[in-house]
Amino acid sequence: MNNAIFAGGCFWCTESDLRKVEGVLEVISGYTGGDSANPTYENHTGHKEAVKVVYDSSKVTFKKITQFFLDHIDPTDEGGQFFDRGSSYTTAIFYKNADEKLTAESLIKELEDSKLYDKPISVQVLSEAPFYTAEEYHQNYASKNPSHYYAYKDGSGRTEFQAKVCTIRDQKGIQWRD
Repeated sequence: MNNAIFAGGCFWCTESDLRKVEGVLEVISGYTGGDSANPTYENHTGHKEAVKVVYDSSKVTFKKITQFFLDHIDPTDEGGQFFDRGSSYTTAIFYKNADEKLTAESLIKELEDSKLYDKPISVQVLSEAPFYTAEEYHQNYASKNPSHYYAYKDGSGRTEFQAKVCTIRDQKGIQWRD
């Protein structure tokens, strides 16, 4: 088993999306990247909302999970994601080693070169920091509170954005390189 950490705005949405990847065993919402220990939802200043993805590396690679992650966020938004604004909601890929760093950087370059977006890619690639699990009521939120979750996701524009990206990829024939 391996794990990877991603910050993609609202951890409810990032968690729900990444649970769909074959080979992903668990996705945990939490906080990372800040200086304080044991942050909470009410006090996670300096930290990003993030998810830890536990996966079976015999079924899915860090690269494939990262590609999926990049297709489910707005990688051009420097100020957060959709409704959620501020540094807590900015995007990042956290790496554990030189191979993961290189993979993340090469995927961002590939995304930039594809011209899928009209704006520059603003996803940070950061060294993995301590990850703090969020409160239980945030875990698997989409399953526990589906009506609230989908109203939030749809209302924020995330669902529409993801569909638009898929359509543009199809129309332009843009595919991730293996």
